[in-house]
Amino acid sequence: MAPQPLNTLEGLLKDALAETPPGRSIWVALSGGLDSCLLLALAAQVCEQAERPLRAIHVNHGLQAAASTFEAHCRTLCERSNVPLSVVKVDVDTHGEGIEGAARNARYEAFFATLPAGDALWLAQHQNDQAETFLLAALRGSGVRGLAGMPYRRDAQGITLLRPWLTQRRETLETVARSLALTWCEDPTNRDVEFDRNRLRHQVLPTLRKRWPAAAAALASSAQHASDADTLLHEYARQELQTLMVGNPFLMSSDLRSRARPRQRLLVRTLCQQQGLPTPPQKRLESLLDQLHAKSDAAVCIEWPGAQARLWRQRLYLMAPLKPLPAWEAHWDGHAPLETPIGPLGWQVSTLKVPCQPSSQPLRVTWRQGGEVIRLAERGRRDVKRLLQEAEVPPWERGRLVVIMQASVCLGVVAPPNQLLWQAEGVAFTRLTLSAESQA
Repeated sequence: MAPQPLNTLEGLLKDALAETPPGRSIWVALSGGLDSCLLLALAAQVCEQAERPLRAIHVNHGLQAAASTFEAHCRTLCERSNVPLSVVKVDVDTHGEGIEGAARNARYEAFFATLPAGDALWLAQHQNDQAETFLLAALRGSGVRGLAGMPYRRDAQGITLLRPWLTQRRETLETVARSLALTWCEDPTNRDVEFDRNRLRHQVLPTLRKRWPAAAAALASSAQHASDADTLLHEYARQELQTLMVGNPFLMSSDLRSRARPRQRLLVRTLCQQQGLPTPPQKRLESLLDQLHAKSDAAVCIEWPGAQARLWRQRLYLMAPLKPLPAWEAHWDGHAPLETPIGPLGWQVSTLKVPCQPSSQPLRVTWRQGGEVIRLAERGRRDVKRLLQEAEVPPWERGRLVVIMQASVCLGVVAPPNQLLWQAEGVAFTRLTLSAESQA
């Protein structure tokens, strides 16, 4: 065999290696199949030559009897290559989605939980995989983002995911693997055409290639064009969002309403991505945009897996779902760092001279319950509820505020960790210093 294919694959790994800072480890996502076994073999050579640390991770989904065989093969392969291997066993929750999607989600959760921040994960997907991904997205009616397929590089949760061989044909990988006399495991489910990707791989794409021999390359090229368009669109949207939001955590519904529906969709999806939230499914997105015309006093909440959108006072907030708060109350000396169920309090009492209130009484810290009254300097007694309304604090945030009480007297209202909303007359709060926090 001519050395050119092998040299090409190694060269692409060297290019990927250059994208990982020195001192950080390279990880190979090792399934035990042909593609990942070849990736491990060549990565071991490239990293050894460059004197870079290499590790591997195998995710055991436990979905088939052959799972233990795959794991055993990965262990043997890594022992022979002198590559440390991490094996993660996961439970695949198929509630609400197909087994393929659920297994993929479980796999990536394992990656993010295992790899240290700053490390890079190499994935063995290739041109044929990209073509399949493009077709699946098209059959789902996806937009530009979905048609973009798998990116060559993605930074997520502190790690970098790279697909060095995304431009290479699967046939090239198989030729090189056989020339090196590699061994790998054949997944018994890979021939089951009940799985969508397998049906495309074994029935649809071969038919397409009979008429268009370069079908896989053409589809992968279309995915790249979609990716380029998606990148440009979201860069324009990002710039527009900077203008519209001007430091606020919300979008005005009137600003969205004044734009065409396609532009509304783009802005919402881009804002979700900026905040690390999953983008809404098409139907949920359309429902949300329909609600932009709701009355100014309407409170709207639309949810989808991993995120929610809230409309209040014609402002659109995108956020992660709020977890229910546990019952919680703590006694506090006013100085020691205090942890709440949603993070550190971040403040301490530096002055406590409340009129007609014995200073010896202990402090009690708890969630805002309603009915609290605070005496403000030069403003007198004020209902905390009224203050929150005047400050336009969204309703869903009001019950997640912390109040510092002395008997029945409210001394302060804090949004942990760093926002002091109000402090009572005669009371002064100061931020905890780093040194104070480190002593906790």
